[in-house]
Amino acid sequence: MRADNVDRKATLGGICAIGLWSSLALLTTLTGALPPFLVLACCFGFAGLFGLTWAARTGTAGLRAMQAPPAALALSTFALFGYHALYFFALKHAPPVEANLINYLWPLLIVLFAGLLPGVRLRAGNIVGALLGLAAAALLVTGGRGLSIDSSHTPGYLAAFCAAITWGGYSVLNRRFADVDSAAIVPACIGVSLLGIAMHLLFEPATTIAPTQWLVLVAMGVGPTGIAFRLWDRGTKHGDIALLGSLSYLAPLLSTLLLVLAGRAEPHWIQTVAVGLLLLGAWMSVRASRAAMPAAAAP
Repeated sequence: MRADNVDRKATLGGICAIGLWSSLALLTTLTGALPPFLVLACCFGFAGLFGLTWAARTGTAGLRAMQAPPAALALSTFALFGYHALYFFALKHAPPVEANLINYLWPLLIVLFAGLLPGVRLRAGNIVGALLGLAAAALLVTGGRGLSIDSSHTPGYLAAFCAAITWGGYSVLNRRFADVDSAAIVPACIGVSLLGIAMHLLFEPATTIAPTQWLVLVAMGVGPTGIAFRLWDRGTKHGDIALLGSLSYLAPLLSTLLLVLAGRAEPHWIQTVAVGLLLLGAWMSVRASRAAMPAAAAP
């Protein structure tokens, strides 16, 4: 990818967001049997509250930074909500292994969609790196076993694919609003929370949240759905979007490792193979991105 206008700090922030997202699976397991839209409403609500509190510390300038054009706000709100709603639907209407694997097409789609941006030229290393990441994700999700495709689960498969397109498309389209401050993700989080509350009231039973579950929801709101989305917003607007797409496959790997360390998943040799594929893919992507930098920008 051509990197003349790439902000390295923004790219690093995007990588940090990927790391934060890797904790989402473990934290989700700690929410127990809470309905998914209730979890969505609460964690994005805490993300919005955290963002508002942080902005208020800087006075009117911080609050003014959260303002965004209607198109930018709509893109962020409906992409965040749409992705999670489609993903939850997919997990309920298709086997989780197949649904999860189809969903993890989004990093590859980010790389491919990035090639459509003005001034962006993909290199072979970006594409091969993303494909190696997809192979690693497939191994992690399936455990090395084959997939069983059942036509009766077609609605779930389509939802998972639409979720992948939604997140991949949002991450690339977000580049069009590069002049909008990343603080504008805060009202989007509040919008997602309100939509989640509406869906919970319409489709899910009333549920009591235990004190320990509240703590987990706060942690989710501050980290994977708070700081992470703000970092990702800046990364997709100003960072190396193709590199971020390739490195996004670190999320399922780190997520699996955290589950193993927490005793909620069993270690397996497949994980070692996946690590090797991801490291190779990441190396190829980074090498391709560094090769695209002008000599003056290279370290």
